[in-house]
Amino acid sequence: MSPISAGTSRAVWLGIFTLALSSSSAFAADPWISFEGKGGPGKGKHVVLIAGDEEYRSEEGLPQLAKILSVHHGFDCRVCFSIDPQTGEIDPNLHTNTPGLEALQSADLVILLTRFRAYPPEQMKYFVDYLNAGKPFIGLRTATHAFEFPNDSPFARYSWNSRIAGWPGGFGRQILGETWVNHWGHHGSQSTRGVIAPGMESSPLVRGCQDIWVPTDVYEAHLPDSCVPVIMGEVLSGMSPTDQPVKGKQNEPLMPIAWTKLYKVEDGHTARTFTTTMGAATDLQSEGLRRLIVNAAYWCVGLEDKIPEKADVDLVGDYHPTKFGFNGFQKGKRPEDYAN
Repeated sequence: MSPISAGTSRAVWLGIFTLALSSSSAFAADPWISFEGKGGPGKGKHVVLIAGDEEYRSEEGLPQLAKILSVHHGFDCRVCFSIDPQTGEIDPNLHTNTPGLEALQSADLVILLTRFRAYPPEQMKYFVDYLNAGKPFIGLRTATHAFEFPNDSPFARYSWNSRIAGWPGGFGRQILGETWVNHWGHHGSQSTRGVIAPGMESSPLVRGCQDIWVPTDVYEAHLPDSCVPVIMGEVLSGMSPTDQPVKGKQNEPLMPIAWTKLYKVEDGHTARTFTTTMGAATDLQSEGLRRLIVNAAYWCVGLEDKIPEKADVDLVGDYHPTKFGFNGFQKGKRPEDYAN
């Protein structure tokens, strides 16, 4: 073989080998994304963020929240998505497949923005084990109605409309404090101003959160005595932060839009939950809301004494969230598309 043909042959085989490696890497990509925590008080704490709703673009918002928690505060984060098992693409309309939940076995905190999910037993088991271990949750927006299982399912008690004894209202009502009731503001035409709840002005949870405005509307919520309101929702007359509050019963009194709750497990152990009916991807453009959620993450894992006076919640990378709405998700996206 001549030197030229030998060199050409080596180049061809090298090209084939490189292509094989890259193809294998792409095919074997995890159907979730992970971010290693940098320096900060959260170093060594593991947060699992679970995205899965058809309307509020959790597949866009939760990766940005994970980046903020990892880059600015040191938390190790994994973001799990609703994945089409045939294509490996994110499909928020698919209720039955969210791979990567085995990470809950070592998680210190779960941040949840799901809507009417029905995980298969092999996935739901990790969620139930985490719950039964008495570990903390942060619920965002539709997490109040996170699950919907048929009545004959072993997980029916977690459904938003559960009427099972001891579990009325399902996971939302029993663990977070409320299930789905209704829109209180007019969806898509009335936005929300966050107002610190009376008596919470000195709470570390609201440090740096004096300015919260989001384009999503206030949800109706009637909290049990076990909940402590943190932020109240003032219904605005339009979709701008400068719009005036509406007059009448929508703001008399204000509905709670963020609160805390302690839930008990069978052994009597209690765990912390923080819930806000804000949390759409577009809502996270509010610096005050991002800081509220970061403060809540500290509080949930017992680091409330480490909450800064003004936590760093600068956006990490480009963030141009898609407007909320059904079937408005970006088609053809894979988890790794939200990693950079």
